[in-house]
Amino acid sequence: MDITFLLEIVDEAELAALFGLATGAVFGFAAQRSSFCLRAATVEFARKRLGPRMAVWLLTFSAAVIWVQAAQLAGLFRSSDARMMAVAGSWSGAIVGGLMFGAGMVLARGCSGRLLVLAATGNLRSVISGLIFAVVAQMTLHGWLAPLRQWLAGLWVTPGGHNVDLLPALSLPQEAGLVLGLACAALALWLALRNAIGWSTLVFASGVGFAIALGWTLTFTLAQVAFEPMSVTSATFSGPSANTLMFFLTDNPVLDFDIGLVPGVFLGALVAAALARELKFQGFDGESQMRRSMLGAALMGFGAMLAGGCAVGAGVTGGSIFVATAWLALACMWVGAVVTDALVDQAPSAATPSTSHHDPAAPETVPAE
Repeated sequence: MDITFLLEIVDEAELAALFGLATGAVFGFAAQRSSFCLRAATVEFARKRLGPRMAVWLLTFSAAVIWVQAAQLAGLFRSSDARMMAVAGSWSGAIVGGLMFGAGMVLARGCSGRLLVLAATGNLRSVISGLIFAVVAQMTLHGWLAPLRQWLAGLWVTPGGHNVDLLPALSLPQEAGLVLGLACAALALWLALRNAIGWSTLVFASGVGFAIALGWTLTFTLAQVAFEPMSVTSATFSGPSANTLMFFLTDNPVLDFDIGLVPGVFLGALVAAALARELKFQGFDGESQMRRSMLGAALMGFGAMLAGGCAVGAGVTGGSIFVATAWLALACMWVGAVVTDALVDQAPSAATPSTSHHDPAAPETVPAE
């Protein structure tokens, strides 16, 4: 893909930001229409139910793997050039950070990406939680919490100064990634049919995965022709949230892919919600919910920076190129979320007698927030 003509119109930094804006807009629009949310999928799983949220998450994940691996086989992308693959990963960070992030997203009733999407629809709870997430992420990256993050991350790191690609590490051919993605997609479609999910939701869930591949391909293509070194990356919401916050707070802002991504997601979700007439202001239901959401956002902010990515950045973006620590972080996010739901949300309801026969695993008890 030749993009040199674009560099005659805008400079490299501006083009990277525009690529981030485009990737974010696709992600935001598709995520809003499909109600994509890792937290909702983990809660369904915790309550022994493979419902529509699980189907949506699996379809998004599989679509990302399929598109990214197909792009790599076609020569449009090279995972070894990806930022998260080219630097050393942290096994200890993936474990501790993943567990913290999983617990936090259950408490906050949404992962960091979902909070951004909901904020665009008028959800003030997500606005507050998202700001706390961004502030704590920045503190963890460069502020007071940075020494603790560095210590925890340094306990156990990948050898050789770079991360581990699972496919060659397991002696699997490159095509195995595409095969795994197709198998995961088949499972997702079976769950979708079982839960009577409409085709529009399936298309938009796949669109979220396509946005991941779009980001990888665009940044890789730009890196090949740019004069200055450019990061090969895609959608994630830990570093970009912190960087976007500082972009508006400093007097020397620098444009890059991350700076375009967050506004792009917000605008894409806003347009999708407006077209569906789903714009509505919502606030906290009470003080306890506010405390819970604030704590969850803080846990996600620290956990995401420690784990090397959030539910999207590590869970889908890193997973799509088979970064070993990203897969470990994703597994720990599931564990953290399942345990937190069992201890915080399920235990109180089980201990409180009720005359209602309401099924705790019913869809309405697993909102996409």
